[in-house]
Amino acid sequence: MNIHIRNEELRDFQRVEEIAREAFWNLYFPGGHEHYVIHKMRNHRDFIKELTFVIEVDGEIAGGIFYTHSKIISNDNKEYKTITFGPVFISPEFHRKGLGRAMIMHSIEKAKKMGYRAILTLGYPYHYEPYGFAGGRKYKISMPDGKYYKGLLVLPLYQGALDHISGYVIFSDALDVTQGEVDDFDQQFPQKEKRHQASQEEYNAASAMLDDE
Repeated sequence: MNIHIRNEELRDFQRVEEIAREAFWNLYFPGGHEHYVIHKMRNHRDFIKELTFVIEVDGEIAGGIFYTHSKIISNDNKEYKTITFGPVFISPEFHRKGLGRAMIMHSIEKAKKMGYRAILTLGYPYHYEPYGFAGGRKYKISMPDGKYYKGLLVLPLYQGALDHISGYVIFSDALDVTQGEVDDFDQQFPQKEKRHQASQEEYNAASAMLDDE
């Protein structure tokens, strides 16, 4: 299996959206919107093109990772620039082959070289703790409601990057889409059935879980 990671190019756009749609469909809720988030994100002011990668297997795209600018608003109302990845995905046919890990590690190393302060993302802790991410509580970083959720994960990119900083994260509104926008965009893809499944209940429970330690 020949694996290659490179920056996304214009010629990749449609295929990347198709793969993202397949990867996320019915995973977190009936249907999916990540393929439209990607489509919208590419033209947003917060999009970081240099940190957007696709991973190829034998010359065929198998997944992708997208980054946007985010920020921490400190308790004294100062802004500290951070970055956020997501969506990140691998085609279902290539799951459990280490491709996601390779792509995430590649992007983290690139972000370090570019001098970014920290990566903040939302997800399952067990997915991202192996990369060095820890819950926001450890760094005194909360969601905008002031609460520490287990799903808010933080990775400083250099020693002392988050020392003496406490506050809340603001993610890019590039991630915000309406169901109407998604439905309109989705008409250009083959029809897929929206249905409920167990992973959606797991996601809802995890999203609400507070870090009270």
